[in-house]
Amino acid sequence: MSLLAVEDLCVSRGGLPVLEGLSFAVRAGEALVLRGPNGIGKTTLLRTLAGLQPPLAGRISMPPEAMAYAAHADGLKSTLTVAENLAFWAAVYATEDIEPALERMNLRGLRDRAAMSLSAGQKRRLGLARLLVTGRPVWVLDEPTVSLDAASVALFAEAVRGHLATGGAALIATHIDLGLTEARLLDLGPFKAPPPEAGGFKGQFDEAFL
Repeated sequence: MSLLAVEDLCVSRGGLPVLEGLSFAVRAGEALVLRGPNGIGKTTLLRTLAGLQPPLAGRISMPPEAMAYAAHADGLKSTLTVAENLAFWAAVYATEDIEPALERMNLRGLRDRAAMSLSAGQKRRLGLARLLVTGRPVWVLDEPTVSLDAASVALFAEAVRGHLATGGAALIATHIDLGLTEARLLDLGPFKAPPPEAGGFKGQFDEAFL
């Protein structure tokens, strides 16, 4: 069963198409890793899937309230402790137990420390631990391992494997090898939209975006 399906999708940045004709599906128990050079549109695609901007064309199919989106920001309340941050997000998503998330991302020893006092890597681990308290089956992740050392990347990869094993799915944009040998790769290069002059969009955009 596909938890996320995309059909003939076209997404834009600054009013200009960046990816077009994109179709794929992510099934329960499956991870799909997006690859492509900087600027090709990975973040734009994920923001579109998350509903933060509309697509220019195409269709996105997903069960209601199925997605948990993790962008570049960690989404932390700086004055709250690690445990309080997770409890806040657990309440937002109507889940309860934060202990598995603390354990999975090696945060038990930091549970009473304020988020503002954490290192960049610790903040990232806490930001990713939020995924584990959402209870949502589709994880959409934009460069999730920024600021993480090798040991923490391995922790995150195991968290993804655990999520897949329970019937979840993950769509991940990353430049590094997460060690998820079971994940499929999708190169976005073939879906790069042509320049405006070649694609018939000349005169239909603001030149400030060039």
